[in-house]
Amino acid sequence: MPRSARRIGARFRALLISDVSGVRQGLAALLVSSGGDLLAGLTLGAITHTLEALPGLLVLVPAAIGMRGNIFGALGSRLGTIIHTGQFGLSRRADTVVGQNVLASLALTLSISLALAVLAKTVAVGFGLAHTISIGDFVVISMVGGAISSVAVLLLTLAVAAASVRAGWDMDNVAAPLVTAAGDIVTLPSLFLATYLLDIEVLTPVLAVLTAIAAVAALAGALRAGLPILHRILRESLPVLVLAGLIDVVAGLTIEKRLSSFVAYPGLLVLVPPFLEDTGALGGILSSRLSSKLHLGVMEPGGIPSRPARADFVLTFLYAVPVFVLVALSADVAARVADLATPGALEMVAVSLLGGFAATAVAVVIAYYGAILTFRLGWDPDNHGIPLITSSMDLVGAFALILAIVLLGVT
Repeated sequence: MPRSARRIGARFRALLISDVSGVRQGLAALLVSSGGDLLAGLTLGAITHTLEALPGLLVLVPAAIGMRGNIFGALGSRLGTIIHTGQFGLSRRADTVVGQNVLASLALTLSISLALAVLAKTVAVGFGLAHTISIGDFVVISMVGGAISSVAVLLLTLAVAAASVRAGWDMDNVAAPLVTAAGDIVTLPSLFLATYLLDIEVLTPVLAVLTAIAAVAALAGALRAGLPILHRILRESLPVLVLAGLIDVVAGLTIEKRLSSFVAYPGLLVLVPPFLEDTGALGGILSSRLSSKLHLGVMEPGGIPSRPARADFVLTFLYAVPVFVLVALSADVAARVADLATPGALEMVAVSLLGGFAATAVAVVIAYYGAILTFRLGWDPDNHGIPLITSSMDLVGAFALILAIVLLGVT
């Protein structure tokens, strides 16, 4: 065996041995989240009739799902840093470190839900999507569905943080995949339930106006609350979340434009949520680990990745292999059980692996340089890393998945 290959193999084994518990925690969290996301995929595959009946709704779906992952994944990342620095503690007081993080997440949920509704309608019309639902319909679906799902995801995020403290888990390894998966699982049914509030003569427009006012009032109140951590999170998060929402909306438009392919094989729709979630979760784990290393001084913010960063890159690709294979096989089995047509198990695996590796390579670049840039600017990478990587991976993942479907002729 060549000396270079032996050297690479030795470093690879050293990486696994040095962080066995972290590798196990991250892989377990990814597999659990992938399994949970199959429920979201089955939901998406089962509501193809709703997607066809409400043109433009699919534009909103990745953005609404991504928003939950962006906001609460960032919360999980911040909580991971809070745990590492010994400041974590649950309390009813709003002025505590954790309390201000929770208030920020709730204010961001309402304000970004409103922004996503406007962005979805604007992008759909701007890119020539015909006969989309009205702006009022977008607002009702986004606000009501977002509020319902966000409560559940917030409680889960706090529960995972508390469990991490008790069990000695590394929050950076488990938060991103579990929280983003929970967002996927809860958001789709919540959005679907919200569609029942449409086309009600008086209620729908009134509800749209009231929820929009509530979103603006919540953001204004939070900004004027005089709580420094809350104010900083909102100030730093709002621009990146709006940008992330725009990226997610374009990702949704990309999938909406190929809706005919997914209608022919609804099993591919089953694959979409776990595939996008796992690309984002892989990048989220990497982003959280890099952020903590920057905060703790373990890694220098250099233009060329140092050895600790490169070790995390290798770990990310290590996770990718079993994750994308199992996601494809599970999606194929779940679709067949639900009597949804699929192109076949081998084709599903090929699409998942090809698209997954392409997306993961981009995730590594975005996660590293996003963390470095924000850290050098004096911002908190925990506020920017997760939203930047998860939204970017929704768009990159959507393009990679569709490109893989086209290249492999699965249509």
